[in-house]
Amino acid sequence: MVTSAPRVLAVIPARGGSKGLPGKNIRPLAGLPLIAHSIAAARMVPSVTRCVVSTDSEEIAEVARAHGGDVPFLRPAELAADETPMAPVLRHCLETVEALEGQRYDALLLVDPTSPARDPEQIEAAIAQLLASENLDGVISVSQPTFNPTWVGVKPSAEDASVLQRYYEVGTGITRRQDAERFLRINGNFYVWRREFVLGLEDSWFDEGRHGMVEIPEAQAFAIDYAYEFDLLEALVAQGFVQLPWLTADAAGATGARGPAGRPARA
Repeated sequence: MVTSAPRVLAVIPARGGSKGLPGKNIRPLAGLPLIAHSIAAARMVPSVTRCVVSTDSEEIAEVARAHGGDVPFLRPAELAADETPMAPVLRHCLETVEALEGQRYDALLLVDPTSPARDPEQIEAAIAQLLASENLDGVISVSQPTFNPTWVGVKPSAEDASVLQRYYEVGTGITRRQDAERFLRINGNFYVWRREFVLGLEDSWFDEGRHGMVEIPEAQAFAIDYAYEFDLLEALVAQGFVQLPWLTADAAGATGARGPAGRPARA
């Protein structure tokens, strides 16, 4: 019996109205516009059927297309405001692409431009984990931060704001880093969800679903919102502490020939 391969839609959301770092989605990082790194990463994931950019900006759309991005529509203005949550943006993109193609997808991969330090093999592992686990709605990237907030996290006391108290009660009595329970954080590097979960998502994806994880190094866990974070990542890439596989000679050879959906062409 022949069965078709699962169809995975990668979505790169890139609205034009960034306040923390204006123009960040097309600002050059290591010689490429920031959004181009997400386009390149998605193209290197074998399970991705199609990758589209969701933007309200003609300028971003033009830059994305110049770097091989697929921009089949412009996002409506009501889905590009500062306060717009991600759920309706993803739902709009999935429904629009499916309507244009006349075909359904099995899963959606979210690759935000502001988290460019990706390893396509980790994304492929997340997709495989989701498709193999019927009890999961999604698989997300996590990492272990360089400090553990369960034992060093503090806040002003509710009774006296000049006095500190522990933020997490679980840290009470812990005096050494080694004795604290391991702490992982959601880092935003990538998310993959089932189609049905995306279409039914109301607000908080974590609270509404069951999720698995792929742990990545904290050095990859960048989420760029401000100039300092942008400059720091660029310095780390320049010094070789963070690798961007599509910038290497091997990646250039592997991604040279492209199929019709932005995937590597097959012989």
